[in-house]
Amino acid sequence: MARREPTTAPAVELLLDLLAEAFNLRSWHGTNLRGAVRRIDATAAAWRPGPGRHNIQEIVVHAAYWKYAVRRRLTGGKRGSFPLAGSNWFPRADGPDAALWAYDVSLMDREHAALVAAVAGLHASRLERCLGASAWTAAALVRGAAAHDLYHAGQIQLIKTLYRAQSRRG
Repeated sequence: MARREPTTAPAVELLLDLLAEAFNLRSWHGTNLRGAVRRIDATAAAWRPGPGRHNIQEIVVHAAYWKYAVRRRLTGGKRGSFPLAGSNWFPRADGPDAALWAYDVSLMDREHAALVAAVAGLHASRLERCLGASAWTAAALVRGAAAHDLYHAGQIQLIKTLYRAQSRRG
């Protein structure tokens, strides 16, 4: 993905660049979240590294949820409007389900686009204000969302390595 031409305040542009680098823009640090799930099939997405451990598919939905949560906090949106019931971690099928996997990746993509749109709509004067009763500023939430993407990108990369090693052992 190519870098965008600046259209908003420099502080907002910096946050937008940070979100892009963590999600889908090539950057020096290595694989971003979208890159980590590229070319993963439903079987690999559903594989668990151990009993009670999250699989890649659950991590993708978790990432989508927190993009939604940050956007909701930035915009004052109402709780409970995420497309899936619940919060934070969402159980997925224990076996591979290609249609569900495609839906979940699409959900993450849609929530990322909605978060980017919300950040692009922020006025720079709002960035350092705490949101509601929260101790977190708008800028801190956006930076946290980018860090969250990179954390889970690394986690997914590790799970993929474990899956491949397990698959080779047969």
